[in-house]
Amino acid sequence: MSKGKWRLSNLYLIAVFVILYAPIFYLMFYSFNSGGAMRNFEGFTLEYYGEVFQDTRLLIIVLNTFVIALLSAAISTIIGVMGAIAIHYIRSNRPKGTLLTLNNVLIVSPDVIIGASFLILFTIAGIQLGFVSVLLSHIAFSIPIVVIMVLPKLQEMGGSLLDAARDLGASSWQVLTKVILPYIKPGIFAGFFMALTYSLDDFAVTFFVTGNGFSTLSVEIYSRARQGVSLSINALSTLIFLFTVLLVIGYYFINRRNNRPAGKGVRA
Repeated sequence: MSKGKWRLSNLYLIAVFVILYAPIFYLMFYSFNSGGAMRNFEGFTLEYYGEVFQDTRLLIIVLNTFVIALLSAAISTIIGVMGAIAIHYIRSNRPKGTLLTLNNVLIVSPDVIIGASFLILFTIAGIQLGFVSVLLSHIAFSIPIVVIMVLPKLQEMGGSLLDAARDLGASSWQVLTKVILPYIKPGIFAGFFMALTYSLDDFAVTFFVTGNGFSTLSVEIYSRARQGVSLSINALSTLIFLFTVLLVIGYYFINRRNNRPAGKGVRA
Protein backbone atom coordinates (compact mmCIF):
# COMPACT_ATOMS: atom_id res chain seq x y z
CA MET A 1 0.00 0.00 0.00
CA SER A 2 1.34 3.41 -0.94
CA LYS A 3 2.02 6.03 1.68
CA GLY A 4 -0.73 8.31 0.35
CA LYS A 5 -3.35 5.59 0.48
CA TRP A 6 -2.22 4.63 3.99
CA ARG A 7 -2.68 8.19 5.20
CA LEU A 8 -6.08 8.45 3.52
CA SER A 9 -7.30 5.24 5.16
CA ASN A 10 -6.09 6.47 8.56
CA LEU A 11 -7.82 9.81 8.12
CA TYR A 12 -11.02 8.03 7.17
CA LEU A 13 -10.76 5.77 10.24
CA ILE A 14 -10.14 8.77 12.51
CA ALA A 15 -13.13 10.59 11.03
CA VAL A 16 -15.38 7.58 11.65
CA PHE A 17 -14.30 7.32 15.29
CA VAL A 18 -14.75 11.06 15.81
CA ILE A 19 -18.31 10.89 14.44
CA LEU A 20 -19.10 7.89 16.64
CA TYR A 21 -17.55 9.10 19.89
CA ALA A 22 -18.00 12.89 19.73
CA PRO A 23 -21.66 12.78 20.90
CA ILE A 24 -20.71 10.45 23.78
CA PHE A 25 -17.90 12.71 24.98
CA TYR A 26 -20.15 15.74 24.54
CA LEU A 27 -22.72 14.07 26.81
CA MET A 28 -20.03 13.12 29.34
CA PHE A 29 -18.51 16.61 29.36
CA TYR A 30 -21.78 18.33 30.21
CA SER A 31 -22.59 15.83 32.95
CA PHE A 32 -20.16 17.94 35.04
CA ASN A 33 -21.73 21.29 34.11
CA SER A 34 -22.94 23.24 37.12
CA GLY A 35 -25.09 25.36 34.80
CA GLY A 36 -27.71 22.61 34.54
CA ALA A 37 -27.88 22.57 30.72
CA MET A 38 -25.97 21.11 27.80
CA ARG A 39 -24.59 24.47 26.77
CA ASN A 40 -22.50 27.26 28.29
CA PHE A 41 -20.28 25.25 30.62
CA GLU A 42 -20.23 27.28 33.85
CA GLY A 43 -18.21 25.15 36.21
CA PHE A 44 -17.32 21.68 37.42
CA THR A 45 -19.72 19.79 39.69
CA LEU A 46 -20.53 16.24 40.78
CA GLU A 47 -24.05 17.21 41.82
CA TYR A 48 -25.77 15.17 39.09
CA TYR A 49 -23.84 12.03 39.98
CA GLY A 50 -25.11 12.43 43.52
CA GLU A 51 -28.65 12.77 42.15
CA VAL A 52 -28.27 9.47 40.30
CA PHE A 53 -27.46 7.56 43.50
CA GLN A 54 -30.21 9.39 45.42
CA ASP A 55 -32.90 8.67 42.80
CA THR A 56 -34.26 5.35 44.03
CA ARG A 57 -36.73 5.02 41.17
CA LEU A 58 -34.00 5.50 38.55
CA LEU A 59 -31.76 2.90 40.23
CA ILE A 60 -34.64 0.41 40.26
CA ILE A 61 -35.20 1.04 36.54
CA VAL A 62 -31.49 0.43 35.85
CA LEU A 63 -31.73 -2.82 37.83
CA ASN A 64 -34.86 -3.81 35.87
CA THR A 65 -33.03 -3.14 32.61
CA PHE A 66 -30.06 -5.36 33.48
CA VAL A 67 -32.25 -8.13 34.93
CA ILE A 68 -34.36 -8.22 31.77
CA ALA A 69 -31.25 -8.15 29.57
CA LEU A 70 -29.44 -10.95 31.44
CA LEU A 71 -32.49 -13.21 31.74
CA SER A 72 -33.60 -12.72 28.14
CA ALA A 73 -30.05 -13.24 26.84
CA ALA A 74 -29.59 -16.45 28.86
CA ILE A 75 -32.96 -17.96 27.92
CA SER A 76 -32.75 -16.93 24.27
CA THR A 77 -29.22 -18.37 24.07
CA ILE A 78 -30.40 -21.76 25.31
CA ILE A 79 -33.38 -21.82 22.92
CA GLY A 80 -31.36 -20.35 20.05
CA VAL A 81 -28.58 -22.95 20.38
CA MET A 82 -31.13 -25.78 20.33
CA GLY A 83 -32.86 -24.20 17.34
CA ALA A 84 -29.59 -23.75 15.44
CA ILE A 85 -28.62 -27.38 16.04
CA ALA A 86 -32.06 -28.56 14.92
CA ILE A 87 -31.92 -26.43 11.74
CA HIS A 88 -28.37 -27.55 10.96
CA TYR A 89 -29.23 -31.25 11.09
CA ILE A 90 -32.36 -31.03 8.91
CA ARG A 91 -31.44 -33.02 5.83
CA SER A 92 -34.00 -31.64 3.39
CA ASN A 93 -32.98 -28.29 1.91
CA ARG A 94 -36.52 -26.92 1.52
CA PRO A 95 -37.57 -27.08 5.20
CA LYS A 96 -34.13 -25.83 6.24
CA GLY A 97 -34.34 -22.88 3.84
CA THR A 98 -37.87 -22.08 5.02
CA LEU A 99 -36.83 -22.05 8.68
CA LEU A 100 -33.79 -19.87 7.96
CA THR A 101 -35.97 -17.45 6.00
CA LEU A 102 -38.49 -17.20 8.82
CA ASN A 103 -35.63 -16.66 11.28
CA ASN A 104 -34.09 -13.89 9.15
CA VAL A 105 -37.46 -12.17 8.64
CA LEU A 106 -37.67 -11.57 12.40
CA ILE A 107 -34.24 -9.91 12.35
CA VAL A 108 -34.99 -7.48 9.51
CA SER A 109 -38.60 -6.73 10.51
CA PRO A 110 -39.15 -3.19 11.84
CA ASP A 111 -39.22 -2.99 15.62
CA VAL A 112 -42.47 -1.05 15.49
CA ILE A 113 -44.21 -3.96 13.74
CA ILE A 114 -42.78 -6.48 16.20
CA GLY A 115 -43.76 -4.33 19.19
CA ALA A 116 -47.30 -3.78 17.94
CA SER A 117 -47.67 -7.51 17.22
CA PHE A 118 -46.58 -8.43 20.74
CA LEU A 119 -48.93 -5.85 22.21
CA ILE A 120 -51.88 -7.37 20.33
CA LEU A 121 -50.79 -10.90 21.31
CA PHE A 122 -50.43 -10.10 25.00
CA THR A 123 -53.75 -8.25 25.02
CA ILE A 124 -55.57 -11.20 23.42
CA ALA A 125 -53.82 -13.72 25.71
CA GLY A 126 -54.66 -11.66 28.78
CA ILE A 127 -51.03 -11.23 29.82
CA GLN A 128 -50.60 -8.12 31.95
CA LEU A 129 -48.10 -5.66 30.53
CA GLY A 130 -45.04 -5.38 32.72
CA PHE A 131 -42.03 -7.50 33.61
CA VAL A 132 -43.32 -10.73 32.03
CA SER A 133 -44.42 -9.12 28.76
CA VAL A 134 -41.11 -7.28 28.35
CA LEU A 135 -39.11 -10.43 29.16
CA LEU A 136 -41.06 -12.58 26.69
CA SER A 137 -40.74 -10.04 23.89
CA HIS A 138 -36.99 -9.64 24.45
CA ILE A 139 -36.53 -13.40 24.41
CA ALA A 140 -38.49 -13.64 21.18
CA PHE A 141 -36.50 -11.06 19.20
CA SER A 142 -33.17 -12.31 20.62
CA ILE A 143 -33.56 -15.96 19.59
CA PRO A 144 -33.04 -15.30 15.82
CA ILE A 145 -29.84 -13.38 16.65
CA VAL A 146 -28.44 -16.34 18.58
CA VAL A 147 -29.36 -18.73 15.76
CA ILE A 148 -27.50 -16.57 13.23
CA MET A 149 -24.40 -16.45 15.44
CA VAL A 150 -24.31 -20.20 16.18
CA LEU A 151 -25.10 -21.64 12.73
CA PRO A 152 -21.75 -20.66 11.10
CA LYS A 153 -19.82 -22.53 13.82
CA LEU A 154 -21.97 -25.61 13.26
CA GLN A 155 -21.29 -25.40 9.54
CA GLU A 156 -17.54 -25.21 10.19
CA MET A 157 -17.65 -28.42 12.21
CA GLY A 158 -16.95 -31.37 9.97
CA GLY A 159 -18.96 -34.57 10.15
CA SER A 160 -15.79 -36.59 10.64
CA LEU A 161 -15.42 -35.14 14.13
CA LEU A 162 -18.82 -36.51 15.17
CA ASP A 163 -18.17 -39.83 13.45
CA ALA A 164 -14.92 -40.21 15.37
CA ALA A 165 -16.72 -39.53 18.66
CA ARG A 166 -19.36 -42.16 17.87
CA ASP A 167 -16.72 -44.68 16.81
CA LEU A 168 -15.10 -44.23 20.21
CA GLY A 169 -18.38 -45.19 21.86
CA ALA A 170 -19.80 -41.76 22.72
CA SER A 171 -23.56 -41.59 23.21
CA SER A 172 -25.72 -38.91 21.57
CA TRP A 173 -25.70 -36.90 24.82
CA GLN A 174 -21.91 -37.15 25.09
CA VAL A 175 -21.52 -36.09 21.46
CA LEU A 176 -23.65 -33.04 22.19
CA THR A 177 -22.00 -32.04 25.48
CA LYS A 178 -18.40 -33.12 24.82
CA VAL A 179 -18.02 -32.34 21.12
CA ILE A 180 -20.68 -30.07 19.63
CA LEU A 181 -21.15 -27.55 22.45
CA PRO A 182 -17.41 -27.05 23.15
CA TYR A 183 -16.76 -26.59 19.44
CA ILE A 184 -19.50 -23.96 18.96
CA LYS A 185 -18.73 -22.20 22.29
CA PRO A 186 -17.43 -19.01 20.57
CA GLY A 187 -20.70 -18.73 18.66
CA ILE A 188 -22.69 -19.30 21.85
CA PHE A 189 -20.84 -16.52 23.69
CA ALA A 190 -21.18 -14.21 20.68
CA GLY A 191 -24.92 -14.90 20.53
CA PHE A 192 -25.32 -14.29 24.25
CA PHE A 193 -23.55 -10.94 24.20
CA MET A 194 -25.35 -9.85 21.02
CA ALA A 195 -28.68 -10.72 22.65
CA LEU A 196 -27.62 -8.88 25.81
CA THR A 197 -26.70 -5.78 23.78
CA TYR A 198 -29.93 -5.81 21.78
CA SER A 199 -31.97 -6.11 24.95
CA LEU A 200 -30.17 -3.23 26.66
CA ASP A 201 -30.53 -1.01 23.58
CA ASP A 202 -34.11 -1.84 22.66
CA PHE A 203 -36.67 0.92 22.87
CA ALA A 204 -39.38 0.42 20.25
CA VAL A 205 -40.51 -3.07 21.24
CA THR A 206 -40.21 -2.32 24.97
CA PHE A 207 -42.23 0.88 24.58
CA PHE A 208 -45.19 -1.13 23.25
CA VAL A 209 -45.17 -3.93 25.81
CA THR A 210 -44.21 -2.16 29.04
CA GLY A 211 -46.96 -1.28 31.50
CA ASN A 212 -47.64 1.05 34.38
CA GLY A 213 -45.26 0.54 37.29
CA PHE A 214 -42.53 -1.09 35.20
CA SER A 215 -40.02 0.57 32.90
CA THR A 216 -36.59 0.11 31.37
CA LEU A 217 -33.85 2.68 30.99
CA SER A 218 -34.52 3.47 27.33
CA VAL A 219 -38.22 4.09 27.94
CA GLU A 220 -37.49 6.16 31.05
CA ILE A 221 -34.97 8.35 29.22
CA TYR A 222 -37.49 8.92 26.43
CA SER A 223 -40.17 9.88 28.96
CA ARG A 224 -37.87 12.33 30.71
CA ALA A 225 -36.58 13.77 27.43
CA ARG A 226 -40.10 14.92 26.57
CA GLN A 227 -39.94 17.17 29.63
CA GLY A 228 -36.32 18.24 29.08
CA VAL A 229 -33.41 15.94 29.81
CA SER A 230 -31.86 16.40 33.23
CA LEU A 231 -28.09 16.21 33.46
CA SER A 232 -28.56 13.31 35.88
CA ILE A 233 -29.30 11.24 32.76
CA ASN A 234 -25.95 12.42 31.38
CA ALA A 235 -24.30 11.31 34.60
CA LEU A 236 -26.00 7.91 34.50
CA SER A 237 -25.06 7.42 30.84
CA THR A 238 -21.45 8.31 31.68
CA LEU A 239 -21.33 5.74 34.47
CA ILE A 240 -22.78 3.02 32.23
CA PHE A 241 -20.35 3.90 29.44
CA LEU A 242 -17.33 3.75 31.79
CA PHE A 243 -18.58 0.46 33.22
CA THR A 244 -18.82 -0.95 29.69
CA VAL A 245 -15.30 0.25 28.87
CA LEU A 246 -13.96 -1.49 31.99
CA LEU A 247 -15.68 -4.72 30.97
CA VAL A 248 -14.18 -4.54 27.48
CA ILE A 249 -10.70 -3.84 28.86
CA GLY A 250 -11.05 -6.70 31.35
CA TYR A 251 -12.20 -9.07 28.62
CA TYR A 252 -9.24 -8.01 26.45
CA PHE A 253 -6.67 -8.81 29.13
CA ILE A 254 -8.35 -12.10 30.10
CA ASN A 255 -8.46 -13.17 26.46
CA ARG A 256 -4.83 -12.11 25.97
CA ARG A 257 -3.73 -14.12 28.99
CA ASN A 258 -5.65 -17.20 27.85
CA ASN A 259 -4.13 -17.00 24.35
CA ARG A 260 -0.56 -16.64 25.63
CA PRO A 261 1.63 -19.63 24.68
CA ALA A 262 2.16 -22.00 27.60
CA GLY A 263 5.96 -21.95 27.32
CA LYS A 264 6.36 -18.20 26.98
CA GLY A 265 8.44 -16.64 29.70
CA VAL A 266 9.80 -19.98 30.93
CA ARG A 267 13.58 -20.18 30.83
CA ALA A 268 15.28 -23.32 29.64
